[in-house]
Amino acid sequence: MTRLIDEITLFLESKGFECSRQMRDGAEVICTRTLDGRHSRIILPLEISAASATQAAEVSDRAYECVEFIRTLEDAPLIITEDRWRAQESMMRARLLAHLEIFSQAFARNCEVRRIEKAEARDFLTHNHSYGYAACRYHYGLFLKRQTGHLAASLEDKESSLAPGTLIAVATFSNARKWSKGDRVIKSYEWTRYASLPDLRVSGGMGKMLKTFINDVRPDDIMSYADLEWSRGDVYSRLGFVLEGQKEPVLFSVDPRSWERTPVKPGTTAASGGPVIPGSAGNLFFRNFGSNKYRMKLTDYE
Repeated sequence: MTRLIDEITLFLESKGFECSRQMRDGAEVICTRTLDGRHSRIILPLEISAASATQAAEVSDRAYECVEFIRTLEDAPLIITEDRWRAQESMMRARLLAHLEIFSQAFARNCEVRRIEKAEARDFLTHNHSYGYAACRYHYGLFLKRQTGHLAASLEDKESSLAPGTLIAVATFSNARKWSKGDRVIKSYEWTRYASLPDLRVSGGMGKMLKTFINDVRPDDIMSYADLEWSRGDVYSRLGFVLEGQKEPVLFSVDPRSWERTPVKPGTTAASGGPVIPGSAGNLFFRNFGSNKYRMKLTDYE
């Protein structure tokens, strides 16, 4: 099996990008530019080889330090973990190209939001969200009504796949968590998932779907998490959410045959660096960077 950084470099070069391999804070990264040459980009490949939870924590801490070092001097790098690259090949390659500004674009004003069935949401998120589907109560789909605006030249042959009526994004929300405040009941919901087609940027899509959910359900409070493996979650701030705190990193057991991640429950022997959890002999370990927790209060309460 070739090294992850070699595979990513070869893929980018096959698409016409000039790449150089450089060191950033002790980590080897891929440096390239968008095809028009206007913007530089850094890709940080993370191979998964830790044989214990302890090793995974060490790798995670070192990688996070590297990310923060790069962020202070240049734009935040795109992090590509080995399990994502191998298990979700099509999605990850499309995301990488979108990061390099090869994408098609839709605008929320040219789309409509509709409630969709669980099966449709599950299928879309399985193929287009890094964590797949999660149990939820409300499922919304964003459908293209008309195709206008920018379409990246390298994707012109895909225009037919963005015909009116195409489902281009999905958002899901949990059922209400309720608690009492004086003589009233506060209903809080979690925004559990959002994903668009990986080679498509939907300008205003998240905001339009959030607004529809608020109008339909009338929540008092909405919270969500931004996985630091992907971003800090600045989009939530732009939507009116407030950063509330940080969720601790999650340890995963990774099957090196299917590259499927399975969260390791705190307190198990694997979580403390001991033997692999039952049924996963030979698995590797990966610990992510945690998540930023965001909250939007739509009702005044303390």
